[in-house]
Amino acid sequence: MKHRRNMVRSYQHFVWTTRDRLPLVTGDIERAIYRYIETVCGSVGCTVLAIGGLPDHIHLLVAFPTTITYADLMNRVKGGSSRLVSEKLRPGAWFAWRENYAVFSVSARDKKATIEYINDQKTHHAGNKLWPSVEAFEDEDKEDDGTGNTEAR
Repeated sequence: MKHRRNMVRSYQHFVWTTRDRLPLVTGDIERAIYRYIETVCGSVGCTVLAIGGLPDHIHLLVAFPTTITYADLMNRVKGGSSRLVSEKLRPGAWFAWRENYAVFSVSARDKKATIEYINDQKTHHAGNKLWPSVEAFEDEDKEDDGTGNTEAR
């Protein structure tokens, strides 16, 4: 008898910011933070497809398994990376992520474009070529209506 396994293809795009949008993810620690996040994701069965950001926020695209919740992944990633910075990369320095995060489902058709968008974060922000529906959540005073338009709360 042949055993069948469940097949789930779920791509999730996470975005989160530093507390008060402070530029805390500086060039000297950025790569170490990204490597740490990749390790945490791998340890819970998430395959990292892209990671990138700016000093005040991070984008992460993963192939998401059925064995973990969004909240559990973000708790592990954000809590652990915050400890990494304050205990090892910058001992004694203050570092914190904002409590909330955004997560967007990505279709297989849009996976490549999302990877490119995440990998080129610095270029997109410098040229103001942003995906409003993804970046809008970061503004606490605005609310995304799902079309990329934002309005004051």
